[in-house]
Amino acid sequence: MVEHKEIENKIKKISTKLLKVEKLANISDKIILLEKEEQKTNEEGFWNDNKKAKELLKKIDILKKDIENFNTAKKLLEDGQTLFELVGESGSKKDIAEIISSLEKAQGSLAQIEFALKLSHPNDKLNAILHINAGAGGTESCDWAQMLLRMYQRWSQQKGFKFTITDVLNGEEAGIKSASVFIEGAFAYGYLKSEIGVHRLVRVSPFDSAKRRHTSFASCDVLPDIEDSVEIEVNDSDLKIDTYRSGGAGGQNVNKVETAVRITHIPSGVIVACQIERSQLANKITAMKMLKAKLYEIELDKKRSEQEKHYGQKSDIGWGNQIRSYVFMPYQMVKDLRTNFETSQIENVLNGDLDGFMNAYLDYKVK
Repeated sequence: MVEHKEIENKIKKISTKLLKVEKLANISDKIILLEKEEQKTNEEGFWNDNKKAKELLKKIDILKKDIENFNTAKKLLEDGQTLFELVGESGSKKDIAEIISSLEKAQGSLAQIEFALKLSHPNDKLNAILHINAGAGGTESCDWAQMLLRMYQRWSQQKGFKFTITDVLNGEEAGIKSASVFIEGAFAYGYLKSEIGVHRLVRVSPFDSAKRRHTSFASCDVLPDIEDSVEIEVNDSDLKIDTYRSGGAGGQNVNKVETAVRITHIPSGVIVACQIERSQLANKITAMKMLKAKLYEIELDKKRSEQEKHYGQKSDIGWGNQIRSYVFMPYQMVKDLRTNFETSQIENVLNGDLDGFMNAYLDYKVK
């Protein structure tokens, strides 16, 4: 009887939130707007302006995602409600579990829409460029950096985002020293900006025969892919371009032709590299996108006059600078030190369950 009442209250709560989200997200207006925007893609000469066409397609994708999330939440709520009305108080444990599962999934879809509503900065809707660097500590930190890379890859897969590693420097014994990644999807930067900073791992080392506890550090830097939205002027005379043989997968040209590209921006000292593409030209284009994103962030940092931002004044990757701790021993806990959001489900987090931390960060920034 208690369980029956709890489910009844849960349905009412989700129904109320559904109506609230529908109004806040302007779902009915978005349905009308989506139809109008999709009609534009069928107009003659749509692809004559490639940049404008891409911007419209991105807008359509964002509209579709909000509408799909809402429709999914609505259907899951209706399915749970219908089954609840059918089985009543005589429902089996299997029926109850199915109802609860449907309602929780409905809450998840609504939470995604609410999260997107918090992403109001123009850059939030852009793709993201992720850089991961191992801190001091040799093999331990390199292994931790690779674990973070895998965590963000799993998170991206769950979101349906495209995850492309553009450059990676392997550790001497295990893991990676650094990696650069393009993450393509609606609001990728808005989601991932919560991850900027130093991440700390505490665990019994798999590389220590004495099975002692070790603390490792790695940093994450996230930049918006601003190439299509902001003009950044880069003079060829300010660039030093080096080519080298790719060390990763790439077909028959790997280690035979110098397709990988490293670009140094001489005035700022910023260095970017790309080796993922099969041709030198394609790698150069990707590396230039990364360079422009970094130079854009530098200019923003100057305007904000912050003393502890990424470049030139970047904090050490070590003690006292971490934003989040991942502890395996003596207890299991992941805690964000800025928002105080925490969970004991450390394996879920390392498998990409990051939405709780991202939501808490957005609320923290608003406050």
